[in-house]
Amino acid sequence: MSIKTFPKVTIGISTCLLGENVRYDGGHKRDRFITDTLAKYMTFQPVCPEMGSGMSTPRPPIRLAGNPEDPKVLGVDDPTRDVTHQIERYSKRQVKQLGDISGYILKKDSPSCGMTRVKVYPLKGGAAERKGVGVFARYLLNQHPHLPVEDEGRLNDPVLRENFITRIFVYRHWQDLINDGLTPAALIDFHAQHKYLVMAHSQAAYKRMGQLLSHVPKSALKSVSEQYIDELMTALKRPVNKKGHTNVLQHIMGYLKRNIDSDDKDELVTSIERYRTGEIPLVVPITLLNHYFRRHPDPYINKQVYLQPHPEKLGLRNNL
Repeated sequence: MSIKTFPKVTIGISTCLLGENVRYDGGHKRDRFITDTLAKYMTFQPVCPEMGSGMSTPRPPIRLAGNPEDPKVLGVDDPTRDVTHQIERYSKRQVKQLGDISGYILKKDSPSCGMTRVKVYPLKGGAAERKGVGVFARYLLNQHPHLPVEDEGRLNDPVLRENFITRIFVYRHWQDLINDGLTPAALIDFHAQHKYLVMAHSQAAYKRMGQLLSHVPKSALKSVSEQYIDELMTALKRPVNKKGHTNVLQHIMGYLKRNIDSDDKDELVTSIERYRTGEIPLVVPITLLNHYFRRHPDPYINKQVYLQPHPEKLGLRNNL
């Protein structure tokens, strides 16, 4: 199996994570993984909703307040300062202008960019509840339900990090498929390439997607493709556990049974079992499988996204 090359993808990002001094205190929240590692493989489209909506830096701090389902954005020091509509107007406009991005990294806990568990304060005193979503993040998630989105805090978890970056490259592949002109044959081939990746996440989802594609007349292609991408991106949001990876590794190993000797088979079986029991990371059996498929190419396995869903040098499977 040949090593894939990955063209750079474009993702949206909260500006402060790139080291730009746009925060309320005049500082930034530079994330080294993003600027030093991801930047080699991704182009960033930065957005700061607070600066974009006309606020200066430094500026008085703001926070979410009121009903967690529909909070206001008020000043911390001066609660009569209501900038809700100002940020909403900018967010609506900016979300529509994002273009052909393939993912988004948001700043956690931000009243504009936080995607989950943002503090919402009561209007008349009392403790804050972590039940809010930032104004910009809410519009982004509502308008782009299939777009891979995470906050930088969650990316410290190696499982969530690998999952998110996998989803970015899969979604880019889907965008390329649409941009090239979708056909029933192309959709079925896309599904075949992602078979084992989807199976690792959810065998039930893979079966549903297969049934969806069992008959795809051109007249129904748009409807089917919309259902398909919804199923796909929903399934991929679910992180893969060791059981899911082990099952797929064993399936893929089956394509080698006629080509490798008993010692090599034993080595693969042992490697997969040691991964299952937590002795070694996922990268070890994956590397072995890729090694054997380079020696014994298989046309079907050669196109499987599962074996290399993202650039190898990112090392994302070294800690799984």
